Formats: sequence, C-alpha cells, structure tokens
Amino acid sequence: KLSQTRAKKNEVLKTDENNILTIENLTIGYEQKKQQKIIAKGINFAIKKGTLNAVVGKNGIGKSTLLRTLSKVQKPLAGAIFINKKNSKAYLHQELAKTISLVLTERLPESQLTVFEVIALGRQPYTNWIDSLTKKDLEKIHWAIEQTNLAALQNNRCSELSDGQMQRVLIARALSQDTEIIILDEPTAHLDMHQTIAIFELLKKLTSSTQKTILISTHEINLATKMCDELIVLSENKIYTGTTAELIQQNAFENLFTSKIVKFDRALQQFVINSQSF
Repeated sequence: KLSQTRAKKNEVLKTDENNILTIENLTIGYEQKKQQKIIAKGINFAIKKGTLNAVVGKNGIGKSTLLRTLSKVQKPLAGAIFINKKNSKAYLHQELAKTISLVLTERLPESQLTVFEVIALGRQPYTNWIDSLTKKDLEKIHWAIEQTNLAALQNNRCSELSDGQMQRVLIARALSQDTEIIILDEPTAHLDMHQTIAIFELLKKLTSSTQKTILISTHEINLATKMCDELIVLSENKIYTGTTAELIQQNAFENLFTSKIVKFDRALQQFVINSQSF
C-alpha cells in the first residue's frame, strides 16, 4: 500500500506542467572503496518553475550533497532526477550547462580577472572554440550586470571586492549563463546580516523578474521561511517539502535540532532562543 501511494504521488509530480525539477526515490551519498555511504534516501519532491526554494537542515545532514547530485556534480546512488520531464541521465554536458547553472561555496582562486570577465565566463557553454563573444553573449552579460546592480564595479578586479559583492558577481555569472535553473550552495556563507538579507532579496527579485527557478541551500532558516516560496527540510528520519505554512502543519520544524538552545515558535513562524535553557 505504501509503495502504491508513493508511486501515485510520484506520477502526479512528474505530470504537473508547472514542475521544472522532479526528484523520485533519490538516494544520495558517496562510493567509498566499492561501498556506498548513504547520506539520505527516499527523497521525493518537485520544484515549480519561477520559484525560490531552499534546502534547510542541520550541519552534515546532506544539503550540499543533495545540490551537487541534482546538478550532476556527483552521481545519485539510486533514484531519478527529471528536468523538464526528461531524465537528467539523458542530458549531455553541454545541454545541461544550458539548463542548470551552479554556484558552489568554494572561493575562486586568486586572479586578476575583472568583474566583467568573471561574469562573461558564464557564456562558455555558448561560445565557439576560440571563445569569442557574440553580440548576444554581450547582451546577456550586460543584462546580468544590470540585474545584479554591478555596473559601477564591472571594471574592478575581483580581488578588490568584499564577500557580499563577490557573491553578487557569482550570481551574475550564473545569470549570464542564461539557464532555467540556478542552484546555489550556501550563497550567504561568510556574509554579515545586512549582506545576507540583501542576497535573499536579490534572489527573490530575480525569480519574479526573470521567471528563473532558484534553489539554494542555507543555514538562514528564519529568512528562508519568510522569503522562499517552498522549502525542502532535511531531518534525521524524514524529508519534508512545502510552503512554510504547510511545513508548520506537518510539524517539520519541531525536531529539526536536538539542542534545547533554540525552539520553533509557530506563532512567529521562526526559530527563537529558548530562554528556559539559560
């Protein structure tokens, strides 16, 4: 009965025309010495076109592993990933690079590249063998710069930028790649509160103005519950998906952290410090 229910649910996920990314019975993890190290399994969810989505959960729960698997940086151990109803296994590298852009947490190596030059790297899936930029490439680059308010910095060297400015440059590079889906792993890592909120506001604005689908992993759960359209909550025993209101009804946040220092306040719809723990 459980398998029949799951199969029926998966069929609905795959046939919904609004879904751009559909995950079916996915197992994520690593191959180590011909043995599988499973991080999470039985993952089922769908992401709608033109929405901002966040993967949340405690450290080590598998947020980054999930994003790297969805973007084919690493292989799934089991299950299937459908992009626009097409199994991701069927995507060639060039085709996937025109469908999904990825921003990882790794810092760029030191270089003398300017902001413009880094953003222009997003056009690599489209440039010819001598990497010359066409009129269309330049239009996409300038559009990305405009969307991220980087015009005043485009001639600066990236080594001169703050962490917050550099994060906007990486988002602009993903925008210039002109993919339907943008995946960002911890886009607000190393940023202060003001810069963190600014990045969330930028991502929210981009889904509205460009209709691109954005998926992020984040530790900023309170911001995610307020600003994201839907969340994927990874916990030890279960994976929850839905809007903040739906997740509260599912008690998805209640046991997310075992620590007694914080608790989820249903009325405020956010995590707060548990004063009784002091």
